Amino acid sequence: MLLTIDTSTDNASIALVHGDESPTELNWRCEQNHTVELLPHLARLLDEARVDIKSISGVIVAKGPGSFNGLRAGISTAKGLAFSLGIPIIGISGLEVAAYQHAETGLPICPILNAGRGEIATAIYQKKDNRWCQLVAEHITTVDALCSGIITKTIFCGEFVPQVANELKKQLREKAIVATAELPRARLLAELGKQRLEAGDCDHPTTLQPLYLRRPAITQPKHR
Repeated sequence: MLLTIDTSTDNASIALVHGDESPTELNWRCEQNHTVELLPHLARLLDEARVDIKSISGVIVAKGPGSFNGLRAGISTAKGLAFSLGIPIIGISGLEVAAYQHAETGLPICPILNAGRGEIATAIYQKKDNRWCQLVAEHITTVDALCSGIITKTIFCGEFVPQVANELKKQLREKAIVATAELPRARLLAELGKQRLEAGDCDHPTTLQPLYLRRPAITQPKHR
């Protein structure tokens, strides 16, 4: 039984996945309340699924980029479970999760996340020769800069895509394929995590860190 945790955005998601069965999941609008809402929702999920927490054999967590508070809450909870239960932990990029549902198209896939300050977080993935690859690593940029580097037909996806869809189509024309439907992230997170788990590619709970891409906007203290 695998547990997935995604608190990287304002829409939180947790799920229990057993083999090829459909996951038992909870999705809710969390805003910035991940710290106080995650554990009660996890308890509710276990209760509704009638699953003992000791039955969890691995935890897969979205490691970012995304909300600072959300990532801290999700990853610290995942680490706590990995340590206390002695189970493997795997961190997956939230951008990769968003892109993976379009893998079978064979086209380059560009997930987009709002990074604030007029910027976006993005990366590019593609399935080539039956292998899922990351072509461009996660980074912060602008829509204009992103469009200037797109040279072939590309799928754009993610929660923030509807807000920038018109600009993508205006600048890229037929090269922009804007995806509107989004599959449940818990299911995609579980699938990516299971692939790494089967390959023996796990993270260590002491070294797994959130993928922030940007430092938190904390005011530096003034020195006298």
